Order: sequence, then structure tokens, then C-alpha cells
Amino acid sequence: MDKKNALRAGAVTAGTALMMLLMTSPALALTRDDGDDPGPGLSVGETVGLYVVLPIVIFLVITGLVMVLDKSDRKPKQA
Repeated sequence: MDKKNALRAGAVTAGTALMMLLMTSPALALTRDDGDDPGPGLSVGETVGLYVVLPIVIFLVITGLVMVLDKSDRKPKQA
């Protein structure tokens, strides 16, 4: 019975994914809307800096601030 349920779940998942792919229409992205005014594109370096380097730098800054401003007592316990 377990195999039958797994097969049914897989079929439902595959059918749902297929329907979602068929319902989304990428062709609509090619037509311009009224008031659409795209700016200049980003270069590869700007894209990598914005979406890779900047989040890492922000993470490191937050981590450093937490470590520096931590007020907890970190002394080892005496036995």
C-alpha cells in the first residue's frame, strides 16, 4: 500500500508542476507595458558584486558587530 501512495503523490506532484509550467507564459514578458522604462543593464562585475559580494560583506559586518558588542561572560567554569 505504501508504494501505491508514493506513486500517487509523485503523479500529483508531476501533474501540478506540469500545469504550473504550462500556465506561466514567458511570451508575455516580451511585450512592453505602458509606462515601462527599463534602465541600463548591469555588467557581470556589478551583478556579482550586488548579489554575491555585498550580502557576504553585510553578513560579516553583522557577525563582527555581534562578536564585538557581546556582553556575555565567556570565562570557563571552575571545577
